Amino acid sequence: MTRQMLALSLGLGAMLAAAQIAHSAPQCDSRETVTALLADRYDETRRALGIAGQAAVMELFAAEATGTWSITITLPDGRMCLMASGSNYEAVSEGLPARGDPA
Repeated sequence: MTRQMLALSLGLGAMLAAAQIAHSAPQCDSRETVTALLADRYDETRRALGIAGQAAVMELFAAEATGTWSITITLPDGRMCLMASGSNYEAVSEGLPARGDPA
């Protein structure tokens, strides 16, 4: 389980970095407003979360039916920012290669 979380966090970290490059200014609002928008408009629910940096919380929201997904960051002041979004979400559960084994 720990290896899966590490892989997920590394992958999400890379996507966040790419999203920051692709979008110069993330869209932010209160956490309540953003989560309501994701639920009402896209039928997305929270699928994963983690700590980003020293004080922010990263969350992955997705919709099984449509395959849409969104990655958000909640800042210490309570603002939630949409960092990336896309389509074709698929939950996977696979083991990582053992240390030293080529992938």
